[in-house]
Amino acid sequence: MRFSRLAGVAGTGFVAILVTANVLLAAAGLPTPSEAASVDEITTVFAASSGSLRLASALLPAAWLLATFFAVGVCVCLGRDERGRVDPWSLVGLAGVLMQSVVFTSVEATRLALMSAAQHEPGGVAGLWGLHTALFGFNQVFLATALVGLSASGIRTGVIARWHAGIGFAAATLLFVTATTSPYGVGGVNPLALLGLVGWLLWLVWIVAYSIILIRRTPEPSAVT
Repeated sequence: MRFSRLAGVAGTGFVAILVTANVLLAAAGLPTPSEAASVDEITTVFAASSGSLRLASALLPAAWLLATFFAVGVCVCLGRDERGRVDPWSLVGLAGVLMQSVVFTSVEATRLALMSAAQHEPGGVAGLWGLHTALFGFNQVFLATALVGLSASGIRTGVIARWHAGIGFAAATLLFVTATTSPYGVGGVNPLALLGLVGWLLWLVWIVAYSIILIRRTPEPSAVT
């Protein structure tokens, strides 16, 4: 399998895992950033949802691996200018994908710490929930970085359509605005949290569309010497 197709399959797999993990968390009743929840409610939910939380967390290492394959596939296979050089915008996008994986690892680790605290040391739940909320909010800036970089690279090289790039830039704007206002969600609810949700959903659509391009991409003919 050529690398561009592998990267496209990885992109769709990444989206599938994210959707599955979020369905598990939603079914378990874990509060979202747009929902107000007291410390007692958070403690109760995390103490009772260890099975779903562990399963969702176990899926995510595969998701981060697939995201890396996807981003490298876009950067290497599509992110070249007319002279054959790697487009710097594609490197911006690659950096965004890698950073979101790093930061979301911290988000997920904090969720597991919340589960443990809820079961054994409830006094630490409030502080851990605040840390979780801040990390989750700030992580959206790296999603925005990936969207801007890979959308700009794709449109500059003629690989993606304008509507596709438009989705990327719109999602990046929503996610960046939500990340900027995320400090106001610590200890409460970010008033713009729903914008972040819309941006995240657009991010998933954008990845699937890019993955289809990668899968269908025709290999460039080798140079004849």
